[in-house]
Amino acid sequence: MSKLRKAWLAAVVAGACGGLLLPAGVAQAEPVAVASASAGTVDVTAGAQTVQEGPIAECRLGEQDSASSPGVEAGTTKFGKSESQCSRAADTGFATSMVRGQRFETKVLRKYGGPVLKVRSFSARCDTTTNGASGLVELSDVTGIEVPPSIPAGYTVDVPGQDGKPVARVVLNEIVVPDPPDGSLTTHAMRVELFPDGGPVSGEILVGSASCAPYGWD
Repeated sequence: MSKLRKAWLAAVVAGACGGLLLPAGVAQAEPVAVASASAGTVDVTAGAQTVQEGPIAECRLGEQDSASSPGVEAGTTKFGKSESQCSRAADTGFATSMVRGQRFETKVLRKYGGPVLKVRSFSARCDTTTNGASGLVELSDVTGIEVPPSIPAGYTVDVPGQDGKPVARVVLNEIVVPDPPDGSLTTHAMRVELFPDGGPVSGEILVGSASCAPYGWD
């Protein structure tokens, strides 16, 4: 087990949106950038029991521009205080989403020989640009898994159980872009996939998510 004191993790993605091409003489509406963020979600199934929670403290630009949570407990998973904010710049029309949270903990793996995963604080941010988006993630005091001093995008750790098979796959600084790319971006500070090769528990836990798109959601 190691402890990551603090890491800033950045990712930038930009891409043109081919879907905006129109025949000559056809008017084109100005694209509207969108953004959303949340402290996370829980979706865990063990046998006949399912625990679902979230999105926690979710903001969605134009619907709920800010949100907060005093803390949430979902089964053996806890999120501390969190808050999110979504906004659009009046001069450029660029959209921004951000979320900050603290004291995440899950004990869902302990029954199966895995560690208790903890994050003291986390944040995620997404900003649209002229033809794409950029993302930024911050994590501090990550415990329960081995992590390097500087975490690259998509850093993945398989957590072995008592039989050697993975009880979880943990991804830090995960970047999700559509294929083909359209300029949109989603980043997760942490994603925990339970029993990726199959087992008594299924589902995933997301910690700190921010999404944005310069041309709106498809």
